Amino acid sequence: MFRPYTPKDDVQRKSYYSDRFYVPKEIAKEPITDDQLTADIDQLAQSVGVIESYALRSQAIVIVEAAKSKAALAALQAQGYTMLMEMSAVDFLASRGEFEIFYQLLSVTKNRRIRVKTAIKEGQAIDSVSDLWRSANWSEREMYDMFGIIASGHPHLSRILMPNDWVGFPLRKTYPLQGDEFAQWYEVDKIYGKEFREKIGAENRDAGRVDRDDTRNFARVGFEVPFDTEPTDEPTPISYIEKRKLLYSDFDPNKQKVLEKRK
Repeated sequence: MFRPYTPKDDVQRKSYYSDRFYVPKEIAKEPITDDQLTADIDQLAQSVGVIESYALRSQAIVIVEAAKSKAALAALQAQGYTMLMEMSAVDFLASRGEFEIFYQLLSVTKNRRIRVKTAIKEGQAIDSVSDLWRSANWSEREMYDMFGIIASGHPHLSRILMPNDWVGFPLRKTYPLQGDEFAQWYEVDKIYGKEFREKIGAENRDAGRVDRDDTRNFARVGFEVPFDTEPTDEPTPISYIEKRKLLYSDFDPNKQKVLEKRK
């Protein structure tokens, strides 16, 4: 039986981290002035087709159709761009209704880099390039794991970071910052069982939250209390080390001397 679906529209805006929603200004597109890159992109346009090409901070970018992405990458590989340095995706579903997929290519012989971009709709598959570059095998699995993007023709498309039974895709912008109800109970249910939920409690998914009165997850140095009990303001003595005269002379923490400068 599936768990009930909870709408996740604008879930990130419910968090108290306001700077997360800052949208930087777009960098102005510039023409590609490098003769070698210009010649390589012109050759690609003649053989496969190019929607647009430009430079951002001296990085050459080529945009191609999703259906021709693998052919374009194979053509660039034949032109000397033999190394796939990185590939992944960006979630633009809310603003543009699509995922943007990019491939960062390097030619060692030409000392040049080209970034190939394409876009697909949600539910649309992209051709796998794991047969062109073996490193794409894991990158495409990560893309599937984090975004839910299908790489058609991949030899073993499965999750690579999250457990196989995980629900949701953590790098989508609709995924809650602190995880949903499934994420909060996953480890408790998996390790102990659902019958221990009330005893153990939900996992703290908010790494930025610090609560000095939380005696489950934080140590109250100098005011320690037993695990999961009410906090107290009564100080507790701090014992640094067990006294063993064979290892060191008696140490009195009240007679410490602070040096004014290093010897």
